[in-house]
Amino acid sequence: MASLLFAVLALSSVGIAVAGNFNDDFKITWGDGRGKIVDNGQLLSLSLDKASGSGFESTHEYLFGKIDMQLKLVPGNSAGTVTAYYLSSQGPTHDEIDFEFLGNLSGDPYTLHTNVFTQGKGNREQQFHLWFDPTKDFHTYSILWNPSHIIFSVDGIPIRDFKNMESRGNMEPRGVAFPKNQPMKIYSSLWNADDWATRGGLIKTDWTKAPFTASYRNFNANACVWSAGTSTCSSKKSPSASPSNAWLNEELDSTRQERMRWVQKNYMIYNYCADLKRFPQGLPPECSIA
Repeated sequence: MASLLFAVLALSSVGIAVAGNFNDDFKITWGDGRGKIVDNGQLLSLSLDKASGSGFESTHEYLFGKIDMQLKLVPGNSAGTVTAYYLSSQGPTHDEIDFEFLGNLSGDPYTLHTNVFTQGKGNREQQFHLWFDPTKDFHTYSILWNPSHIIFSVDGIPIRDFKNMESRGNMEPRGVAFPKNQPMKIYSSLWNADDWATRGGLIKTDWTKAPFTASYRNFNANACVWSAGTSTCSSKKSPSASPSNAWLNEELDSTRQERMRWVQKNYMIYNYCADLKRFPQGLPPECSIA
């Protein structure tokens, strides 16, 4: 365990080698000036005060990708605030892959909330505390989305693997939908959710601490860009939006599976697949599929 801990902590220092430019890759969509892109497109910030939060979205849509973003979360007493960073399509049967960071009272840990929506249906929440203070410095939050897996990672350490379990050998239906047909944009927002976010809404936002600010840098998308009904990954002229297609077939090897088990054993605080009270008629089918 000690050697694994050392390996995990060592991996936490891994950064992103290639960064995009926020001016090219994103646009501020709401907040009346509370969202800002500065430093020649290298830094983006969102702010929240009593009047409004703020948000942004990507200029591109993606159908599969390996998405990395470094975030530094709202420091101090952030109770009641939520910083959401996610992929989503549009419409009532939308797909969505969520990171949400639920604020805290000073000294308490942030809650990292993850969820996967398929065809408009979510209810697949897993929540974690982090093994570091996410407000002191930037850390990398990644989503790998390929036809077989959705892998959530923090500083390169996998924390969750949602597998494509739609069918066995493409023959036997399992009743577990997987996001694979709807292109998604990247979104992020900082908003007030003190009716539910901190201890079920018991702790309200302290507006004397406003404005609350979250910061973003080093965005990188190794991804299939979707445009006019086609994907760069299916184009004969441009087989991928990146130099390598390796992520399209990526899955967790035994070492990374062990790291994920370490995180889930020590830092997971909620798993929908263990919530028998919530599902009295039986747990969702993916919970029982190996």
